[in-house]
Amino acid sequence: MAATEQVIVTLPLELVARIDRLDQNRNRSRFIAEAIEHELGRRRRDALHRSLQTPHVETAEFSEAGLSEWGAHLPTGDEDLVDSEGGRVVRWVDGQGWVEETE
Repeated sequence: MAATEQVIVTLPLELVARIDRLDQNRNRSRFIAEAIEHELGRRRRDALHRSLQTPHVETAEFSEAGLSEWGAHLPTGDEDLVDSEGGRVVRWVDGQGWVEETE
């Protein structure tokens, strides 16, 4: 369970009435917490968007290089990136976690 802290917030009566009309469970705290989480996420996305529009001077050259140039340096597919003979075959078992497969 997440730690909580009581915060006293004053809201206009009409806003509280609108919350109560929408939230039939009348859990104002949960409703307001979800609204705040949504708004914080929106602001975080906006900040990221602004950052991408005006990248930091030191990262501008990487930004200008673009994905295609970066991808040009990746292996072409002729090279094995993963050794399929290495490692062990495992599977997920409820209550036990990852279990090694036996033949």
